[in-house]
Amino acid sequence: MYTTPMPAQLSDSNRRIIDTNASTLRLYQVWKGSNRFYLGGRLIFGPDVRSIFLTISLIVIPVILFCAFISERLVHEFDHLGNLIVAILILLTAYDLILLLLTSGRDPGIIPRNSHPPEPEEDGSTMSADWAGSQSGVGIPSLPPTKDVVVNGVIVRVKYCQTCMLYRPPRCSHCSICNNCVDRFDHHCPWVGQCIGKRNYRFFFMFVSSTTILCLYVFVFCWVNIKKIMDAYHCNLWRAFLKSPVSGILILYTFLTAWFVGGLTVFHLYLIFTNQTTYENFRYRYDSKRNPYNLGCVRNIFEIFFSKIPKSKNNFREKVKLDSSSLFAGSMSLARTRSPEMPKASFDVGMGKRQTVAAEDFEEIHNQIDSVGGLERCGTQPRHTNQVDKANWEISPDIRMLAAEFGMEHGFKDREKVRRGH
Repeated sequence: MYTTPMPAQLSDSNRRIIDTNASTLRLYQVWKGSNRFYLGGRLIFGPDVRSIFLTISLIVIPVILFCAFISERLVHEFDHLGNLIVAILILLTAYDLILLLLTSGRDPGIIPRNSHPPEPEEDGSTMSADWAGSQSGVGIPSLPPTKDVVVNGVIVRVKYCQTCMLYRPPRCSHCSICNNCVDRFDHHCPWVGQCIGKRNYRFFFMFVSSTTILCLYVFVFCWVNIKKIMDAYHCNLWRAFLKSPVSGILILYTFLTAWFVGGLTVFHLYLIFTNQTTYENFRYRYDSKRNPYNLGCVRNIFEIFFSKIPKSKNNFREKVKLDSSSLFAGSMSLARTRSPEMPKASFDVGMGKRQTVAAEDFEEIHNQIDSVGGLERCGTQPRHTNQVDKANWEISPDIRMLAAEFGMEHGFKDREKVRRGH
């Protein structure tokens, strides 16, 4: 019986079997996060992208009502100035929707995942002082959950992300909704259906502030319309609302909305002045301790609005080639670095998340295995007496390794029993 230990790599013959028909896909097609992609990976949204349609309707419908029922009286009362009022409203709405798309449809600053855990001291940072360390079964130390890095003279603790297999950079956090680590993570906004991070925070603030201005604009000119009705009909406020109920509805709607988006604008102005994120403000409370990222009010404003937006670290249209050998290498590296304290169940779940080889490749390997078993079950073939023939009976270690990878090892055990009978 063959007892040689399983090799760590595939042989050239089996690699050729698998890689012959290996499919080439683009990165967005095999993306492990929960994002939604459109236009061939050019637009990236969160999994709750449908909420953006609700947001658009909450912006567009009031503007349509204003143009349909209120603008006519304003144009009549103010002549050319009335046309300008309507034109500005339409431009503000278009500007607001463009900012919404720029916020929602771009990479917020996703940190690319590692295909294997990092080496213990790969980045040169120091382990956290409270980490005692441990050794895995093969003598490799398990990765500490945190590391200490220095930011502007202040020690900042960064965490290891089990999902992305990397130490998160400072200000980076893992979004549980999008299932990505996002640089300078602020929050996940359900209204735009996207994470707010380093690459889209500027557009998010501009969207919120422009929405506030749009609400106040509609609010003011609805009151102007009511005042003109009162003057034209010499009636009180209640009768004016009865003559233009849409004005009353829009006044109430924009008043409530302006409180919400206006309060959000003021809050984010405070965060910009102090160089904080929403996540940091609620979690760390820098009011009681030094904020290592605070550069002063002027420099903080410059960093948000005038600094160059970094390029995305992910080329979602990049072509990637998937094959089983790369998957096997990833699984082996994970097995070597796995801490002995990690439950086996979580390891099995992680293995289950891996991409599998294409169906036709797997079927070809399966046919080779079945052909060996078929020869064993055939009762008319001659007995193998010499060493060369005996080698043909034995299953190659590479096939055995593939079977272990894809859960087919039990089939080999049955065939080995058959061989013992011969």
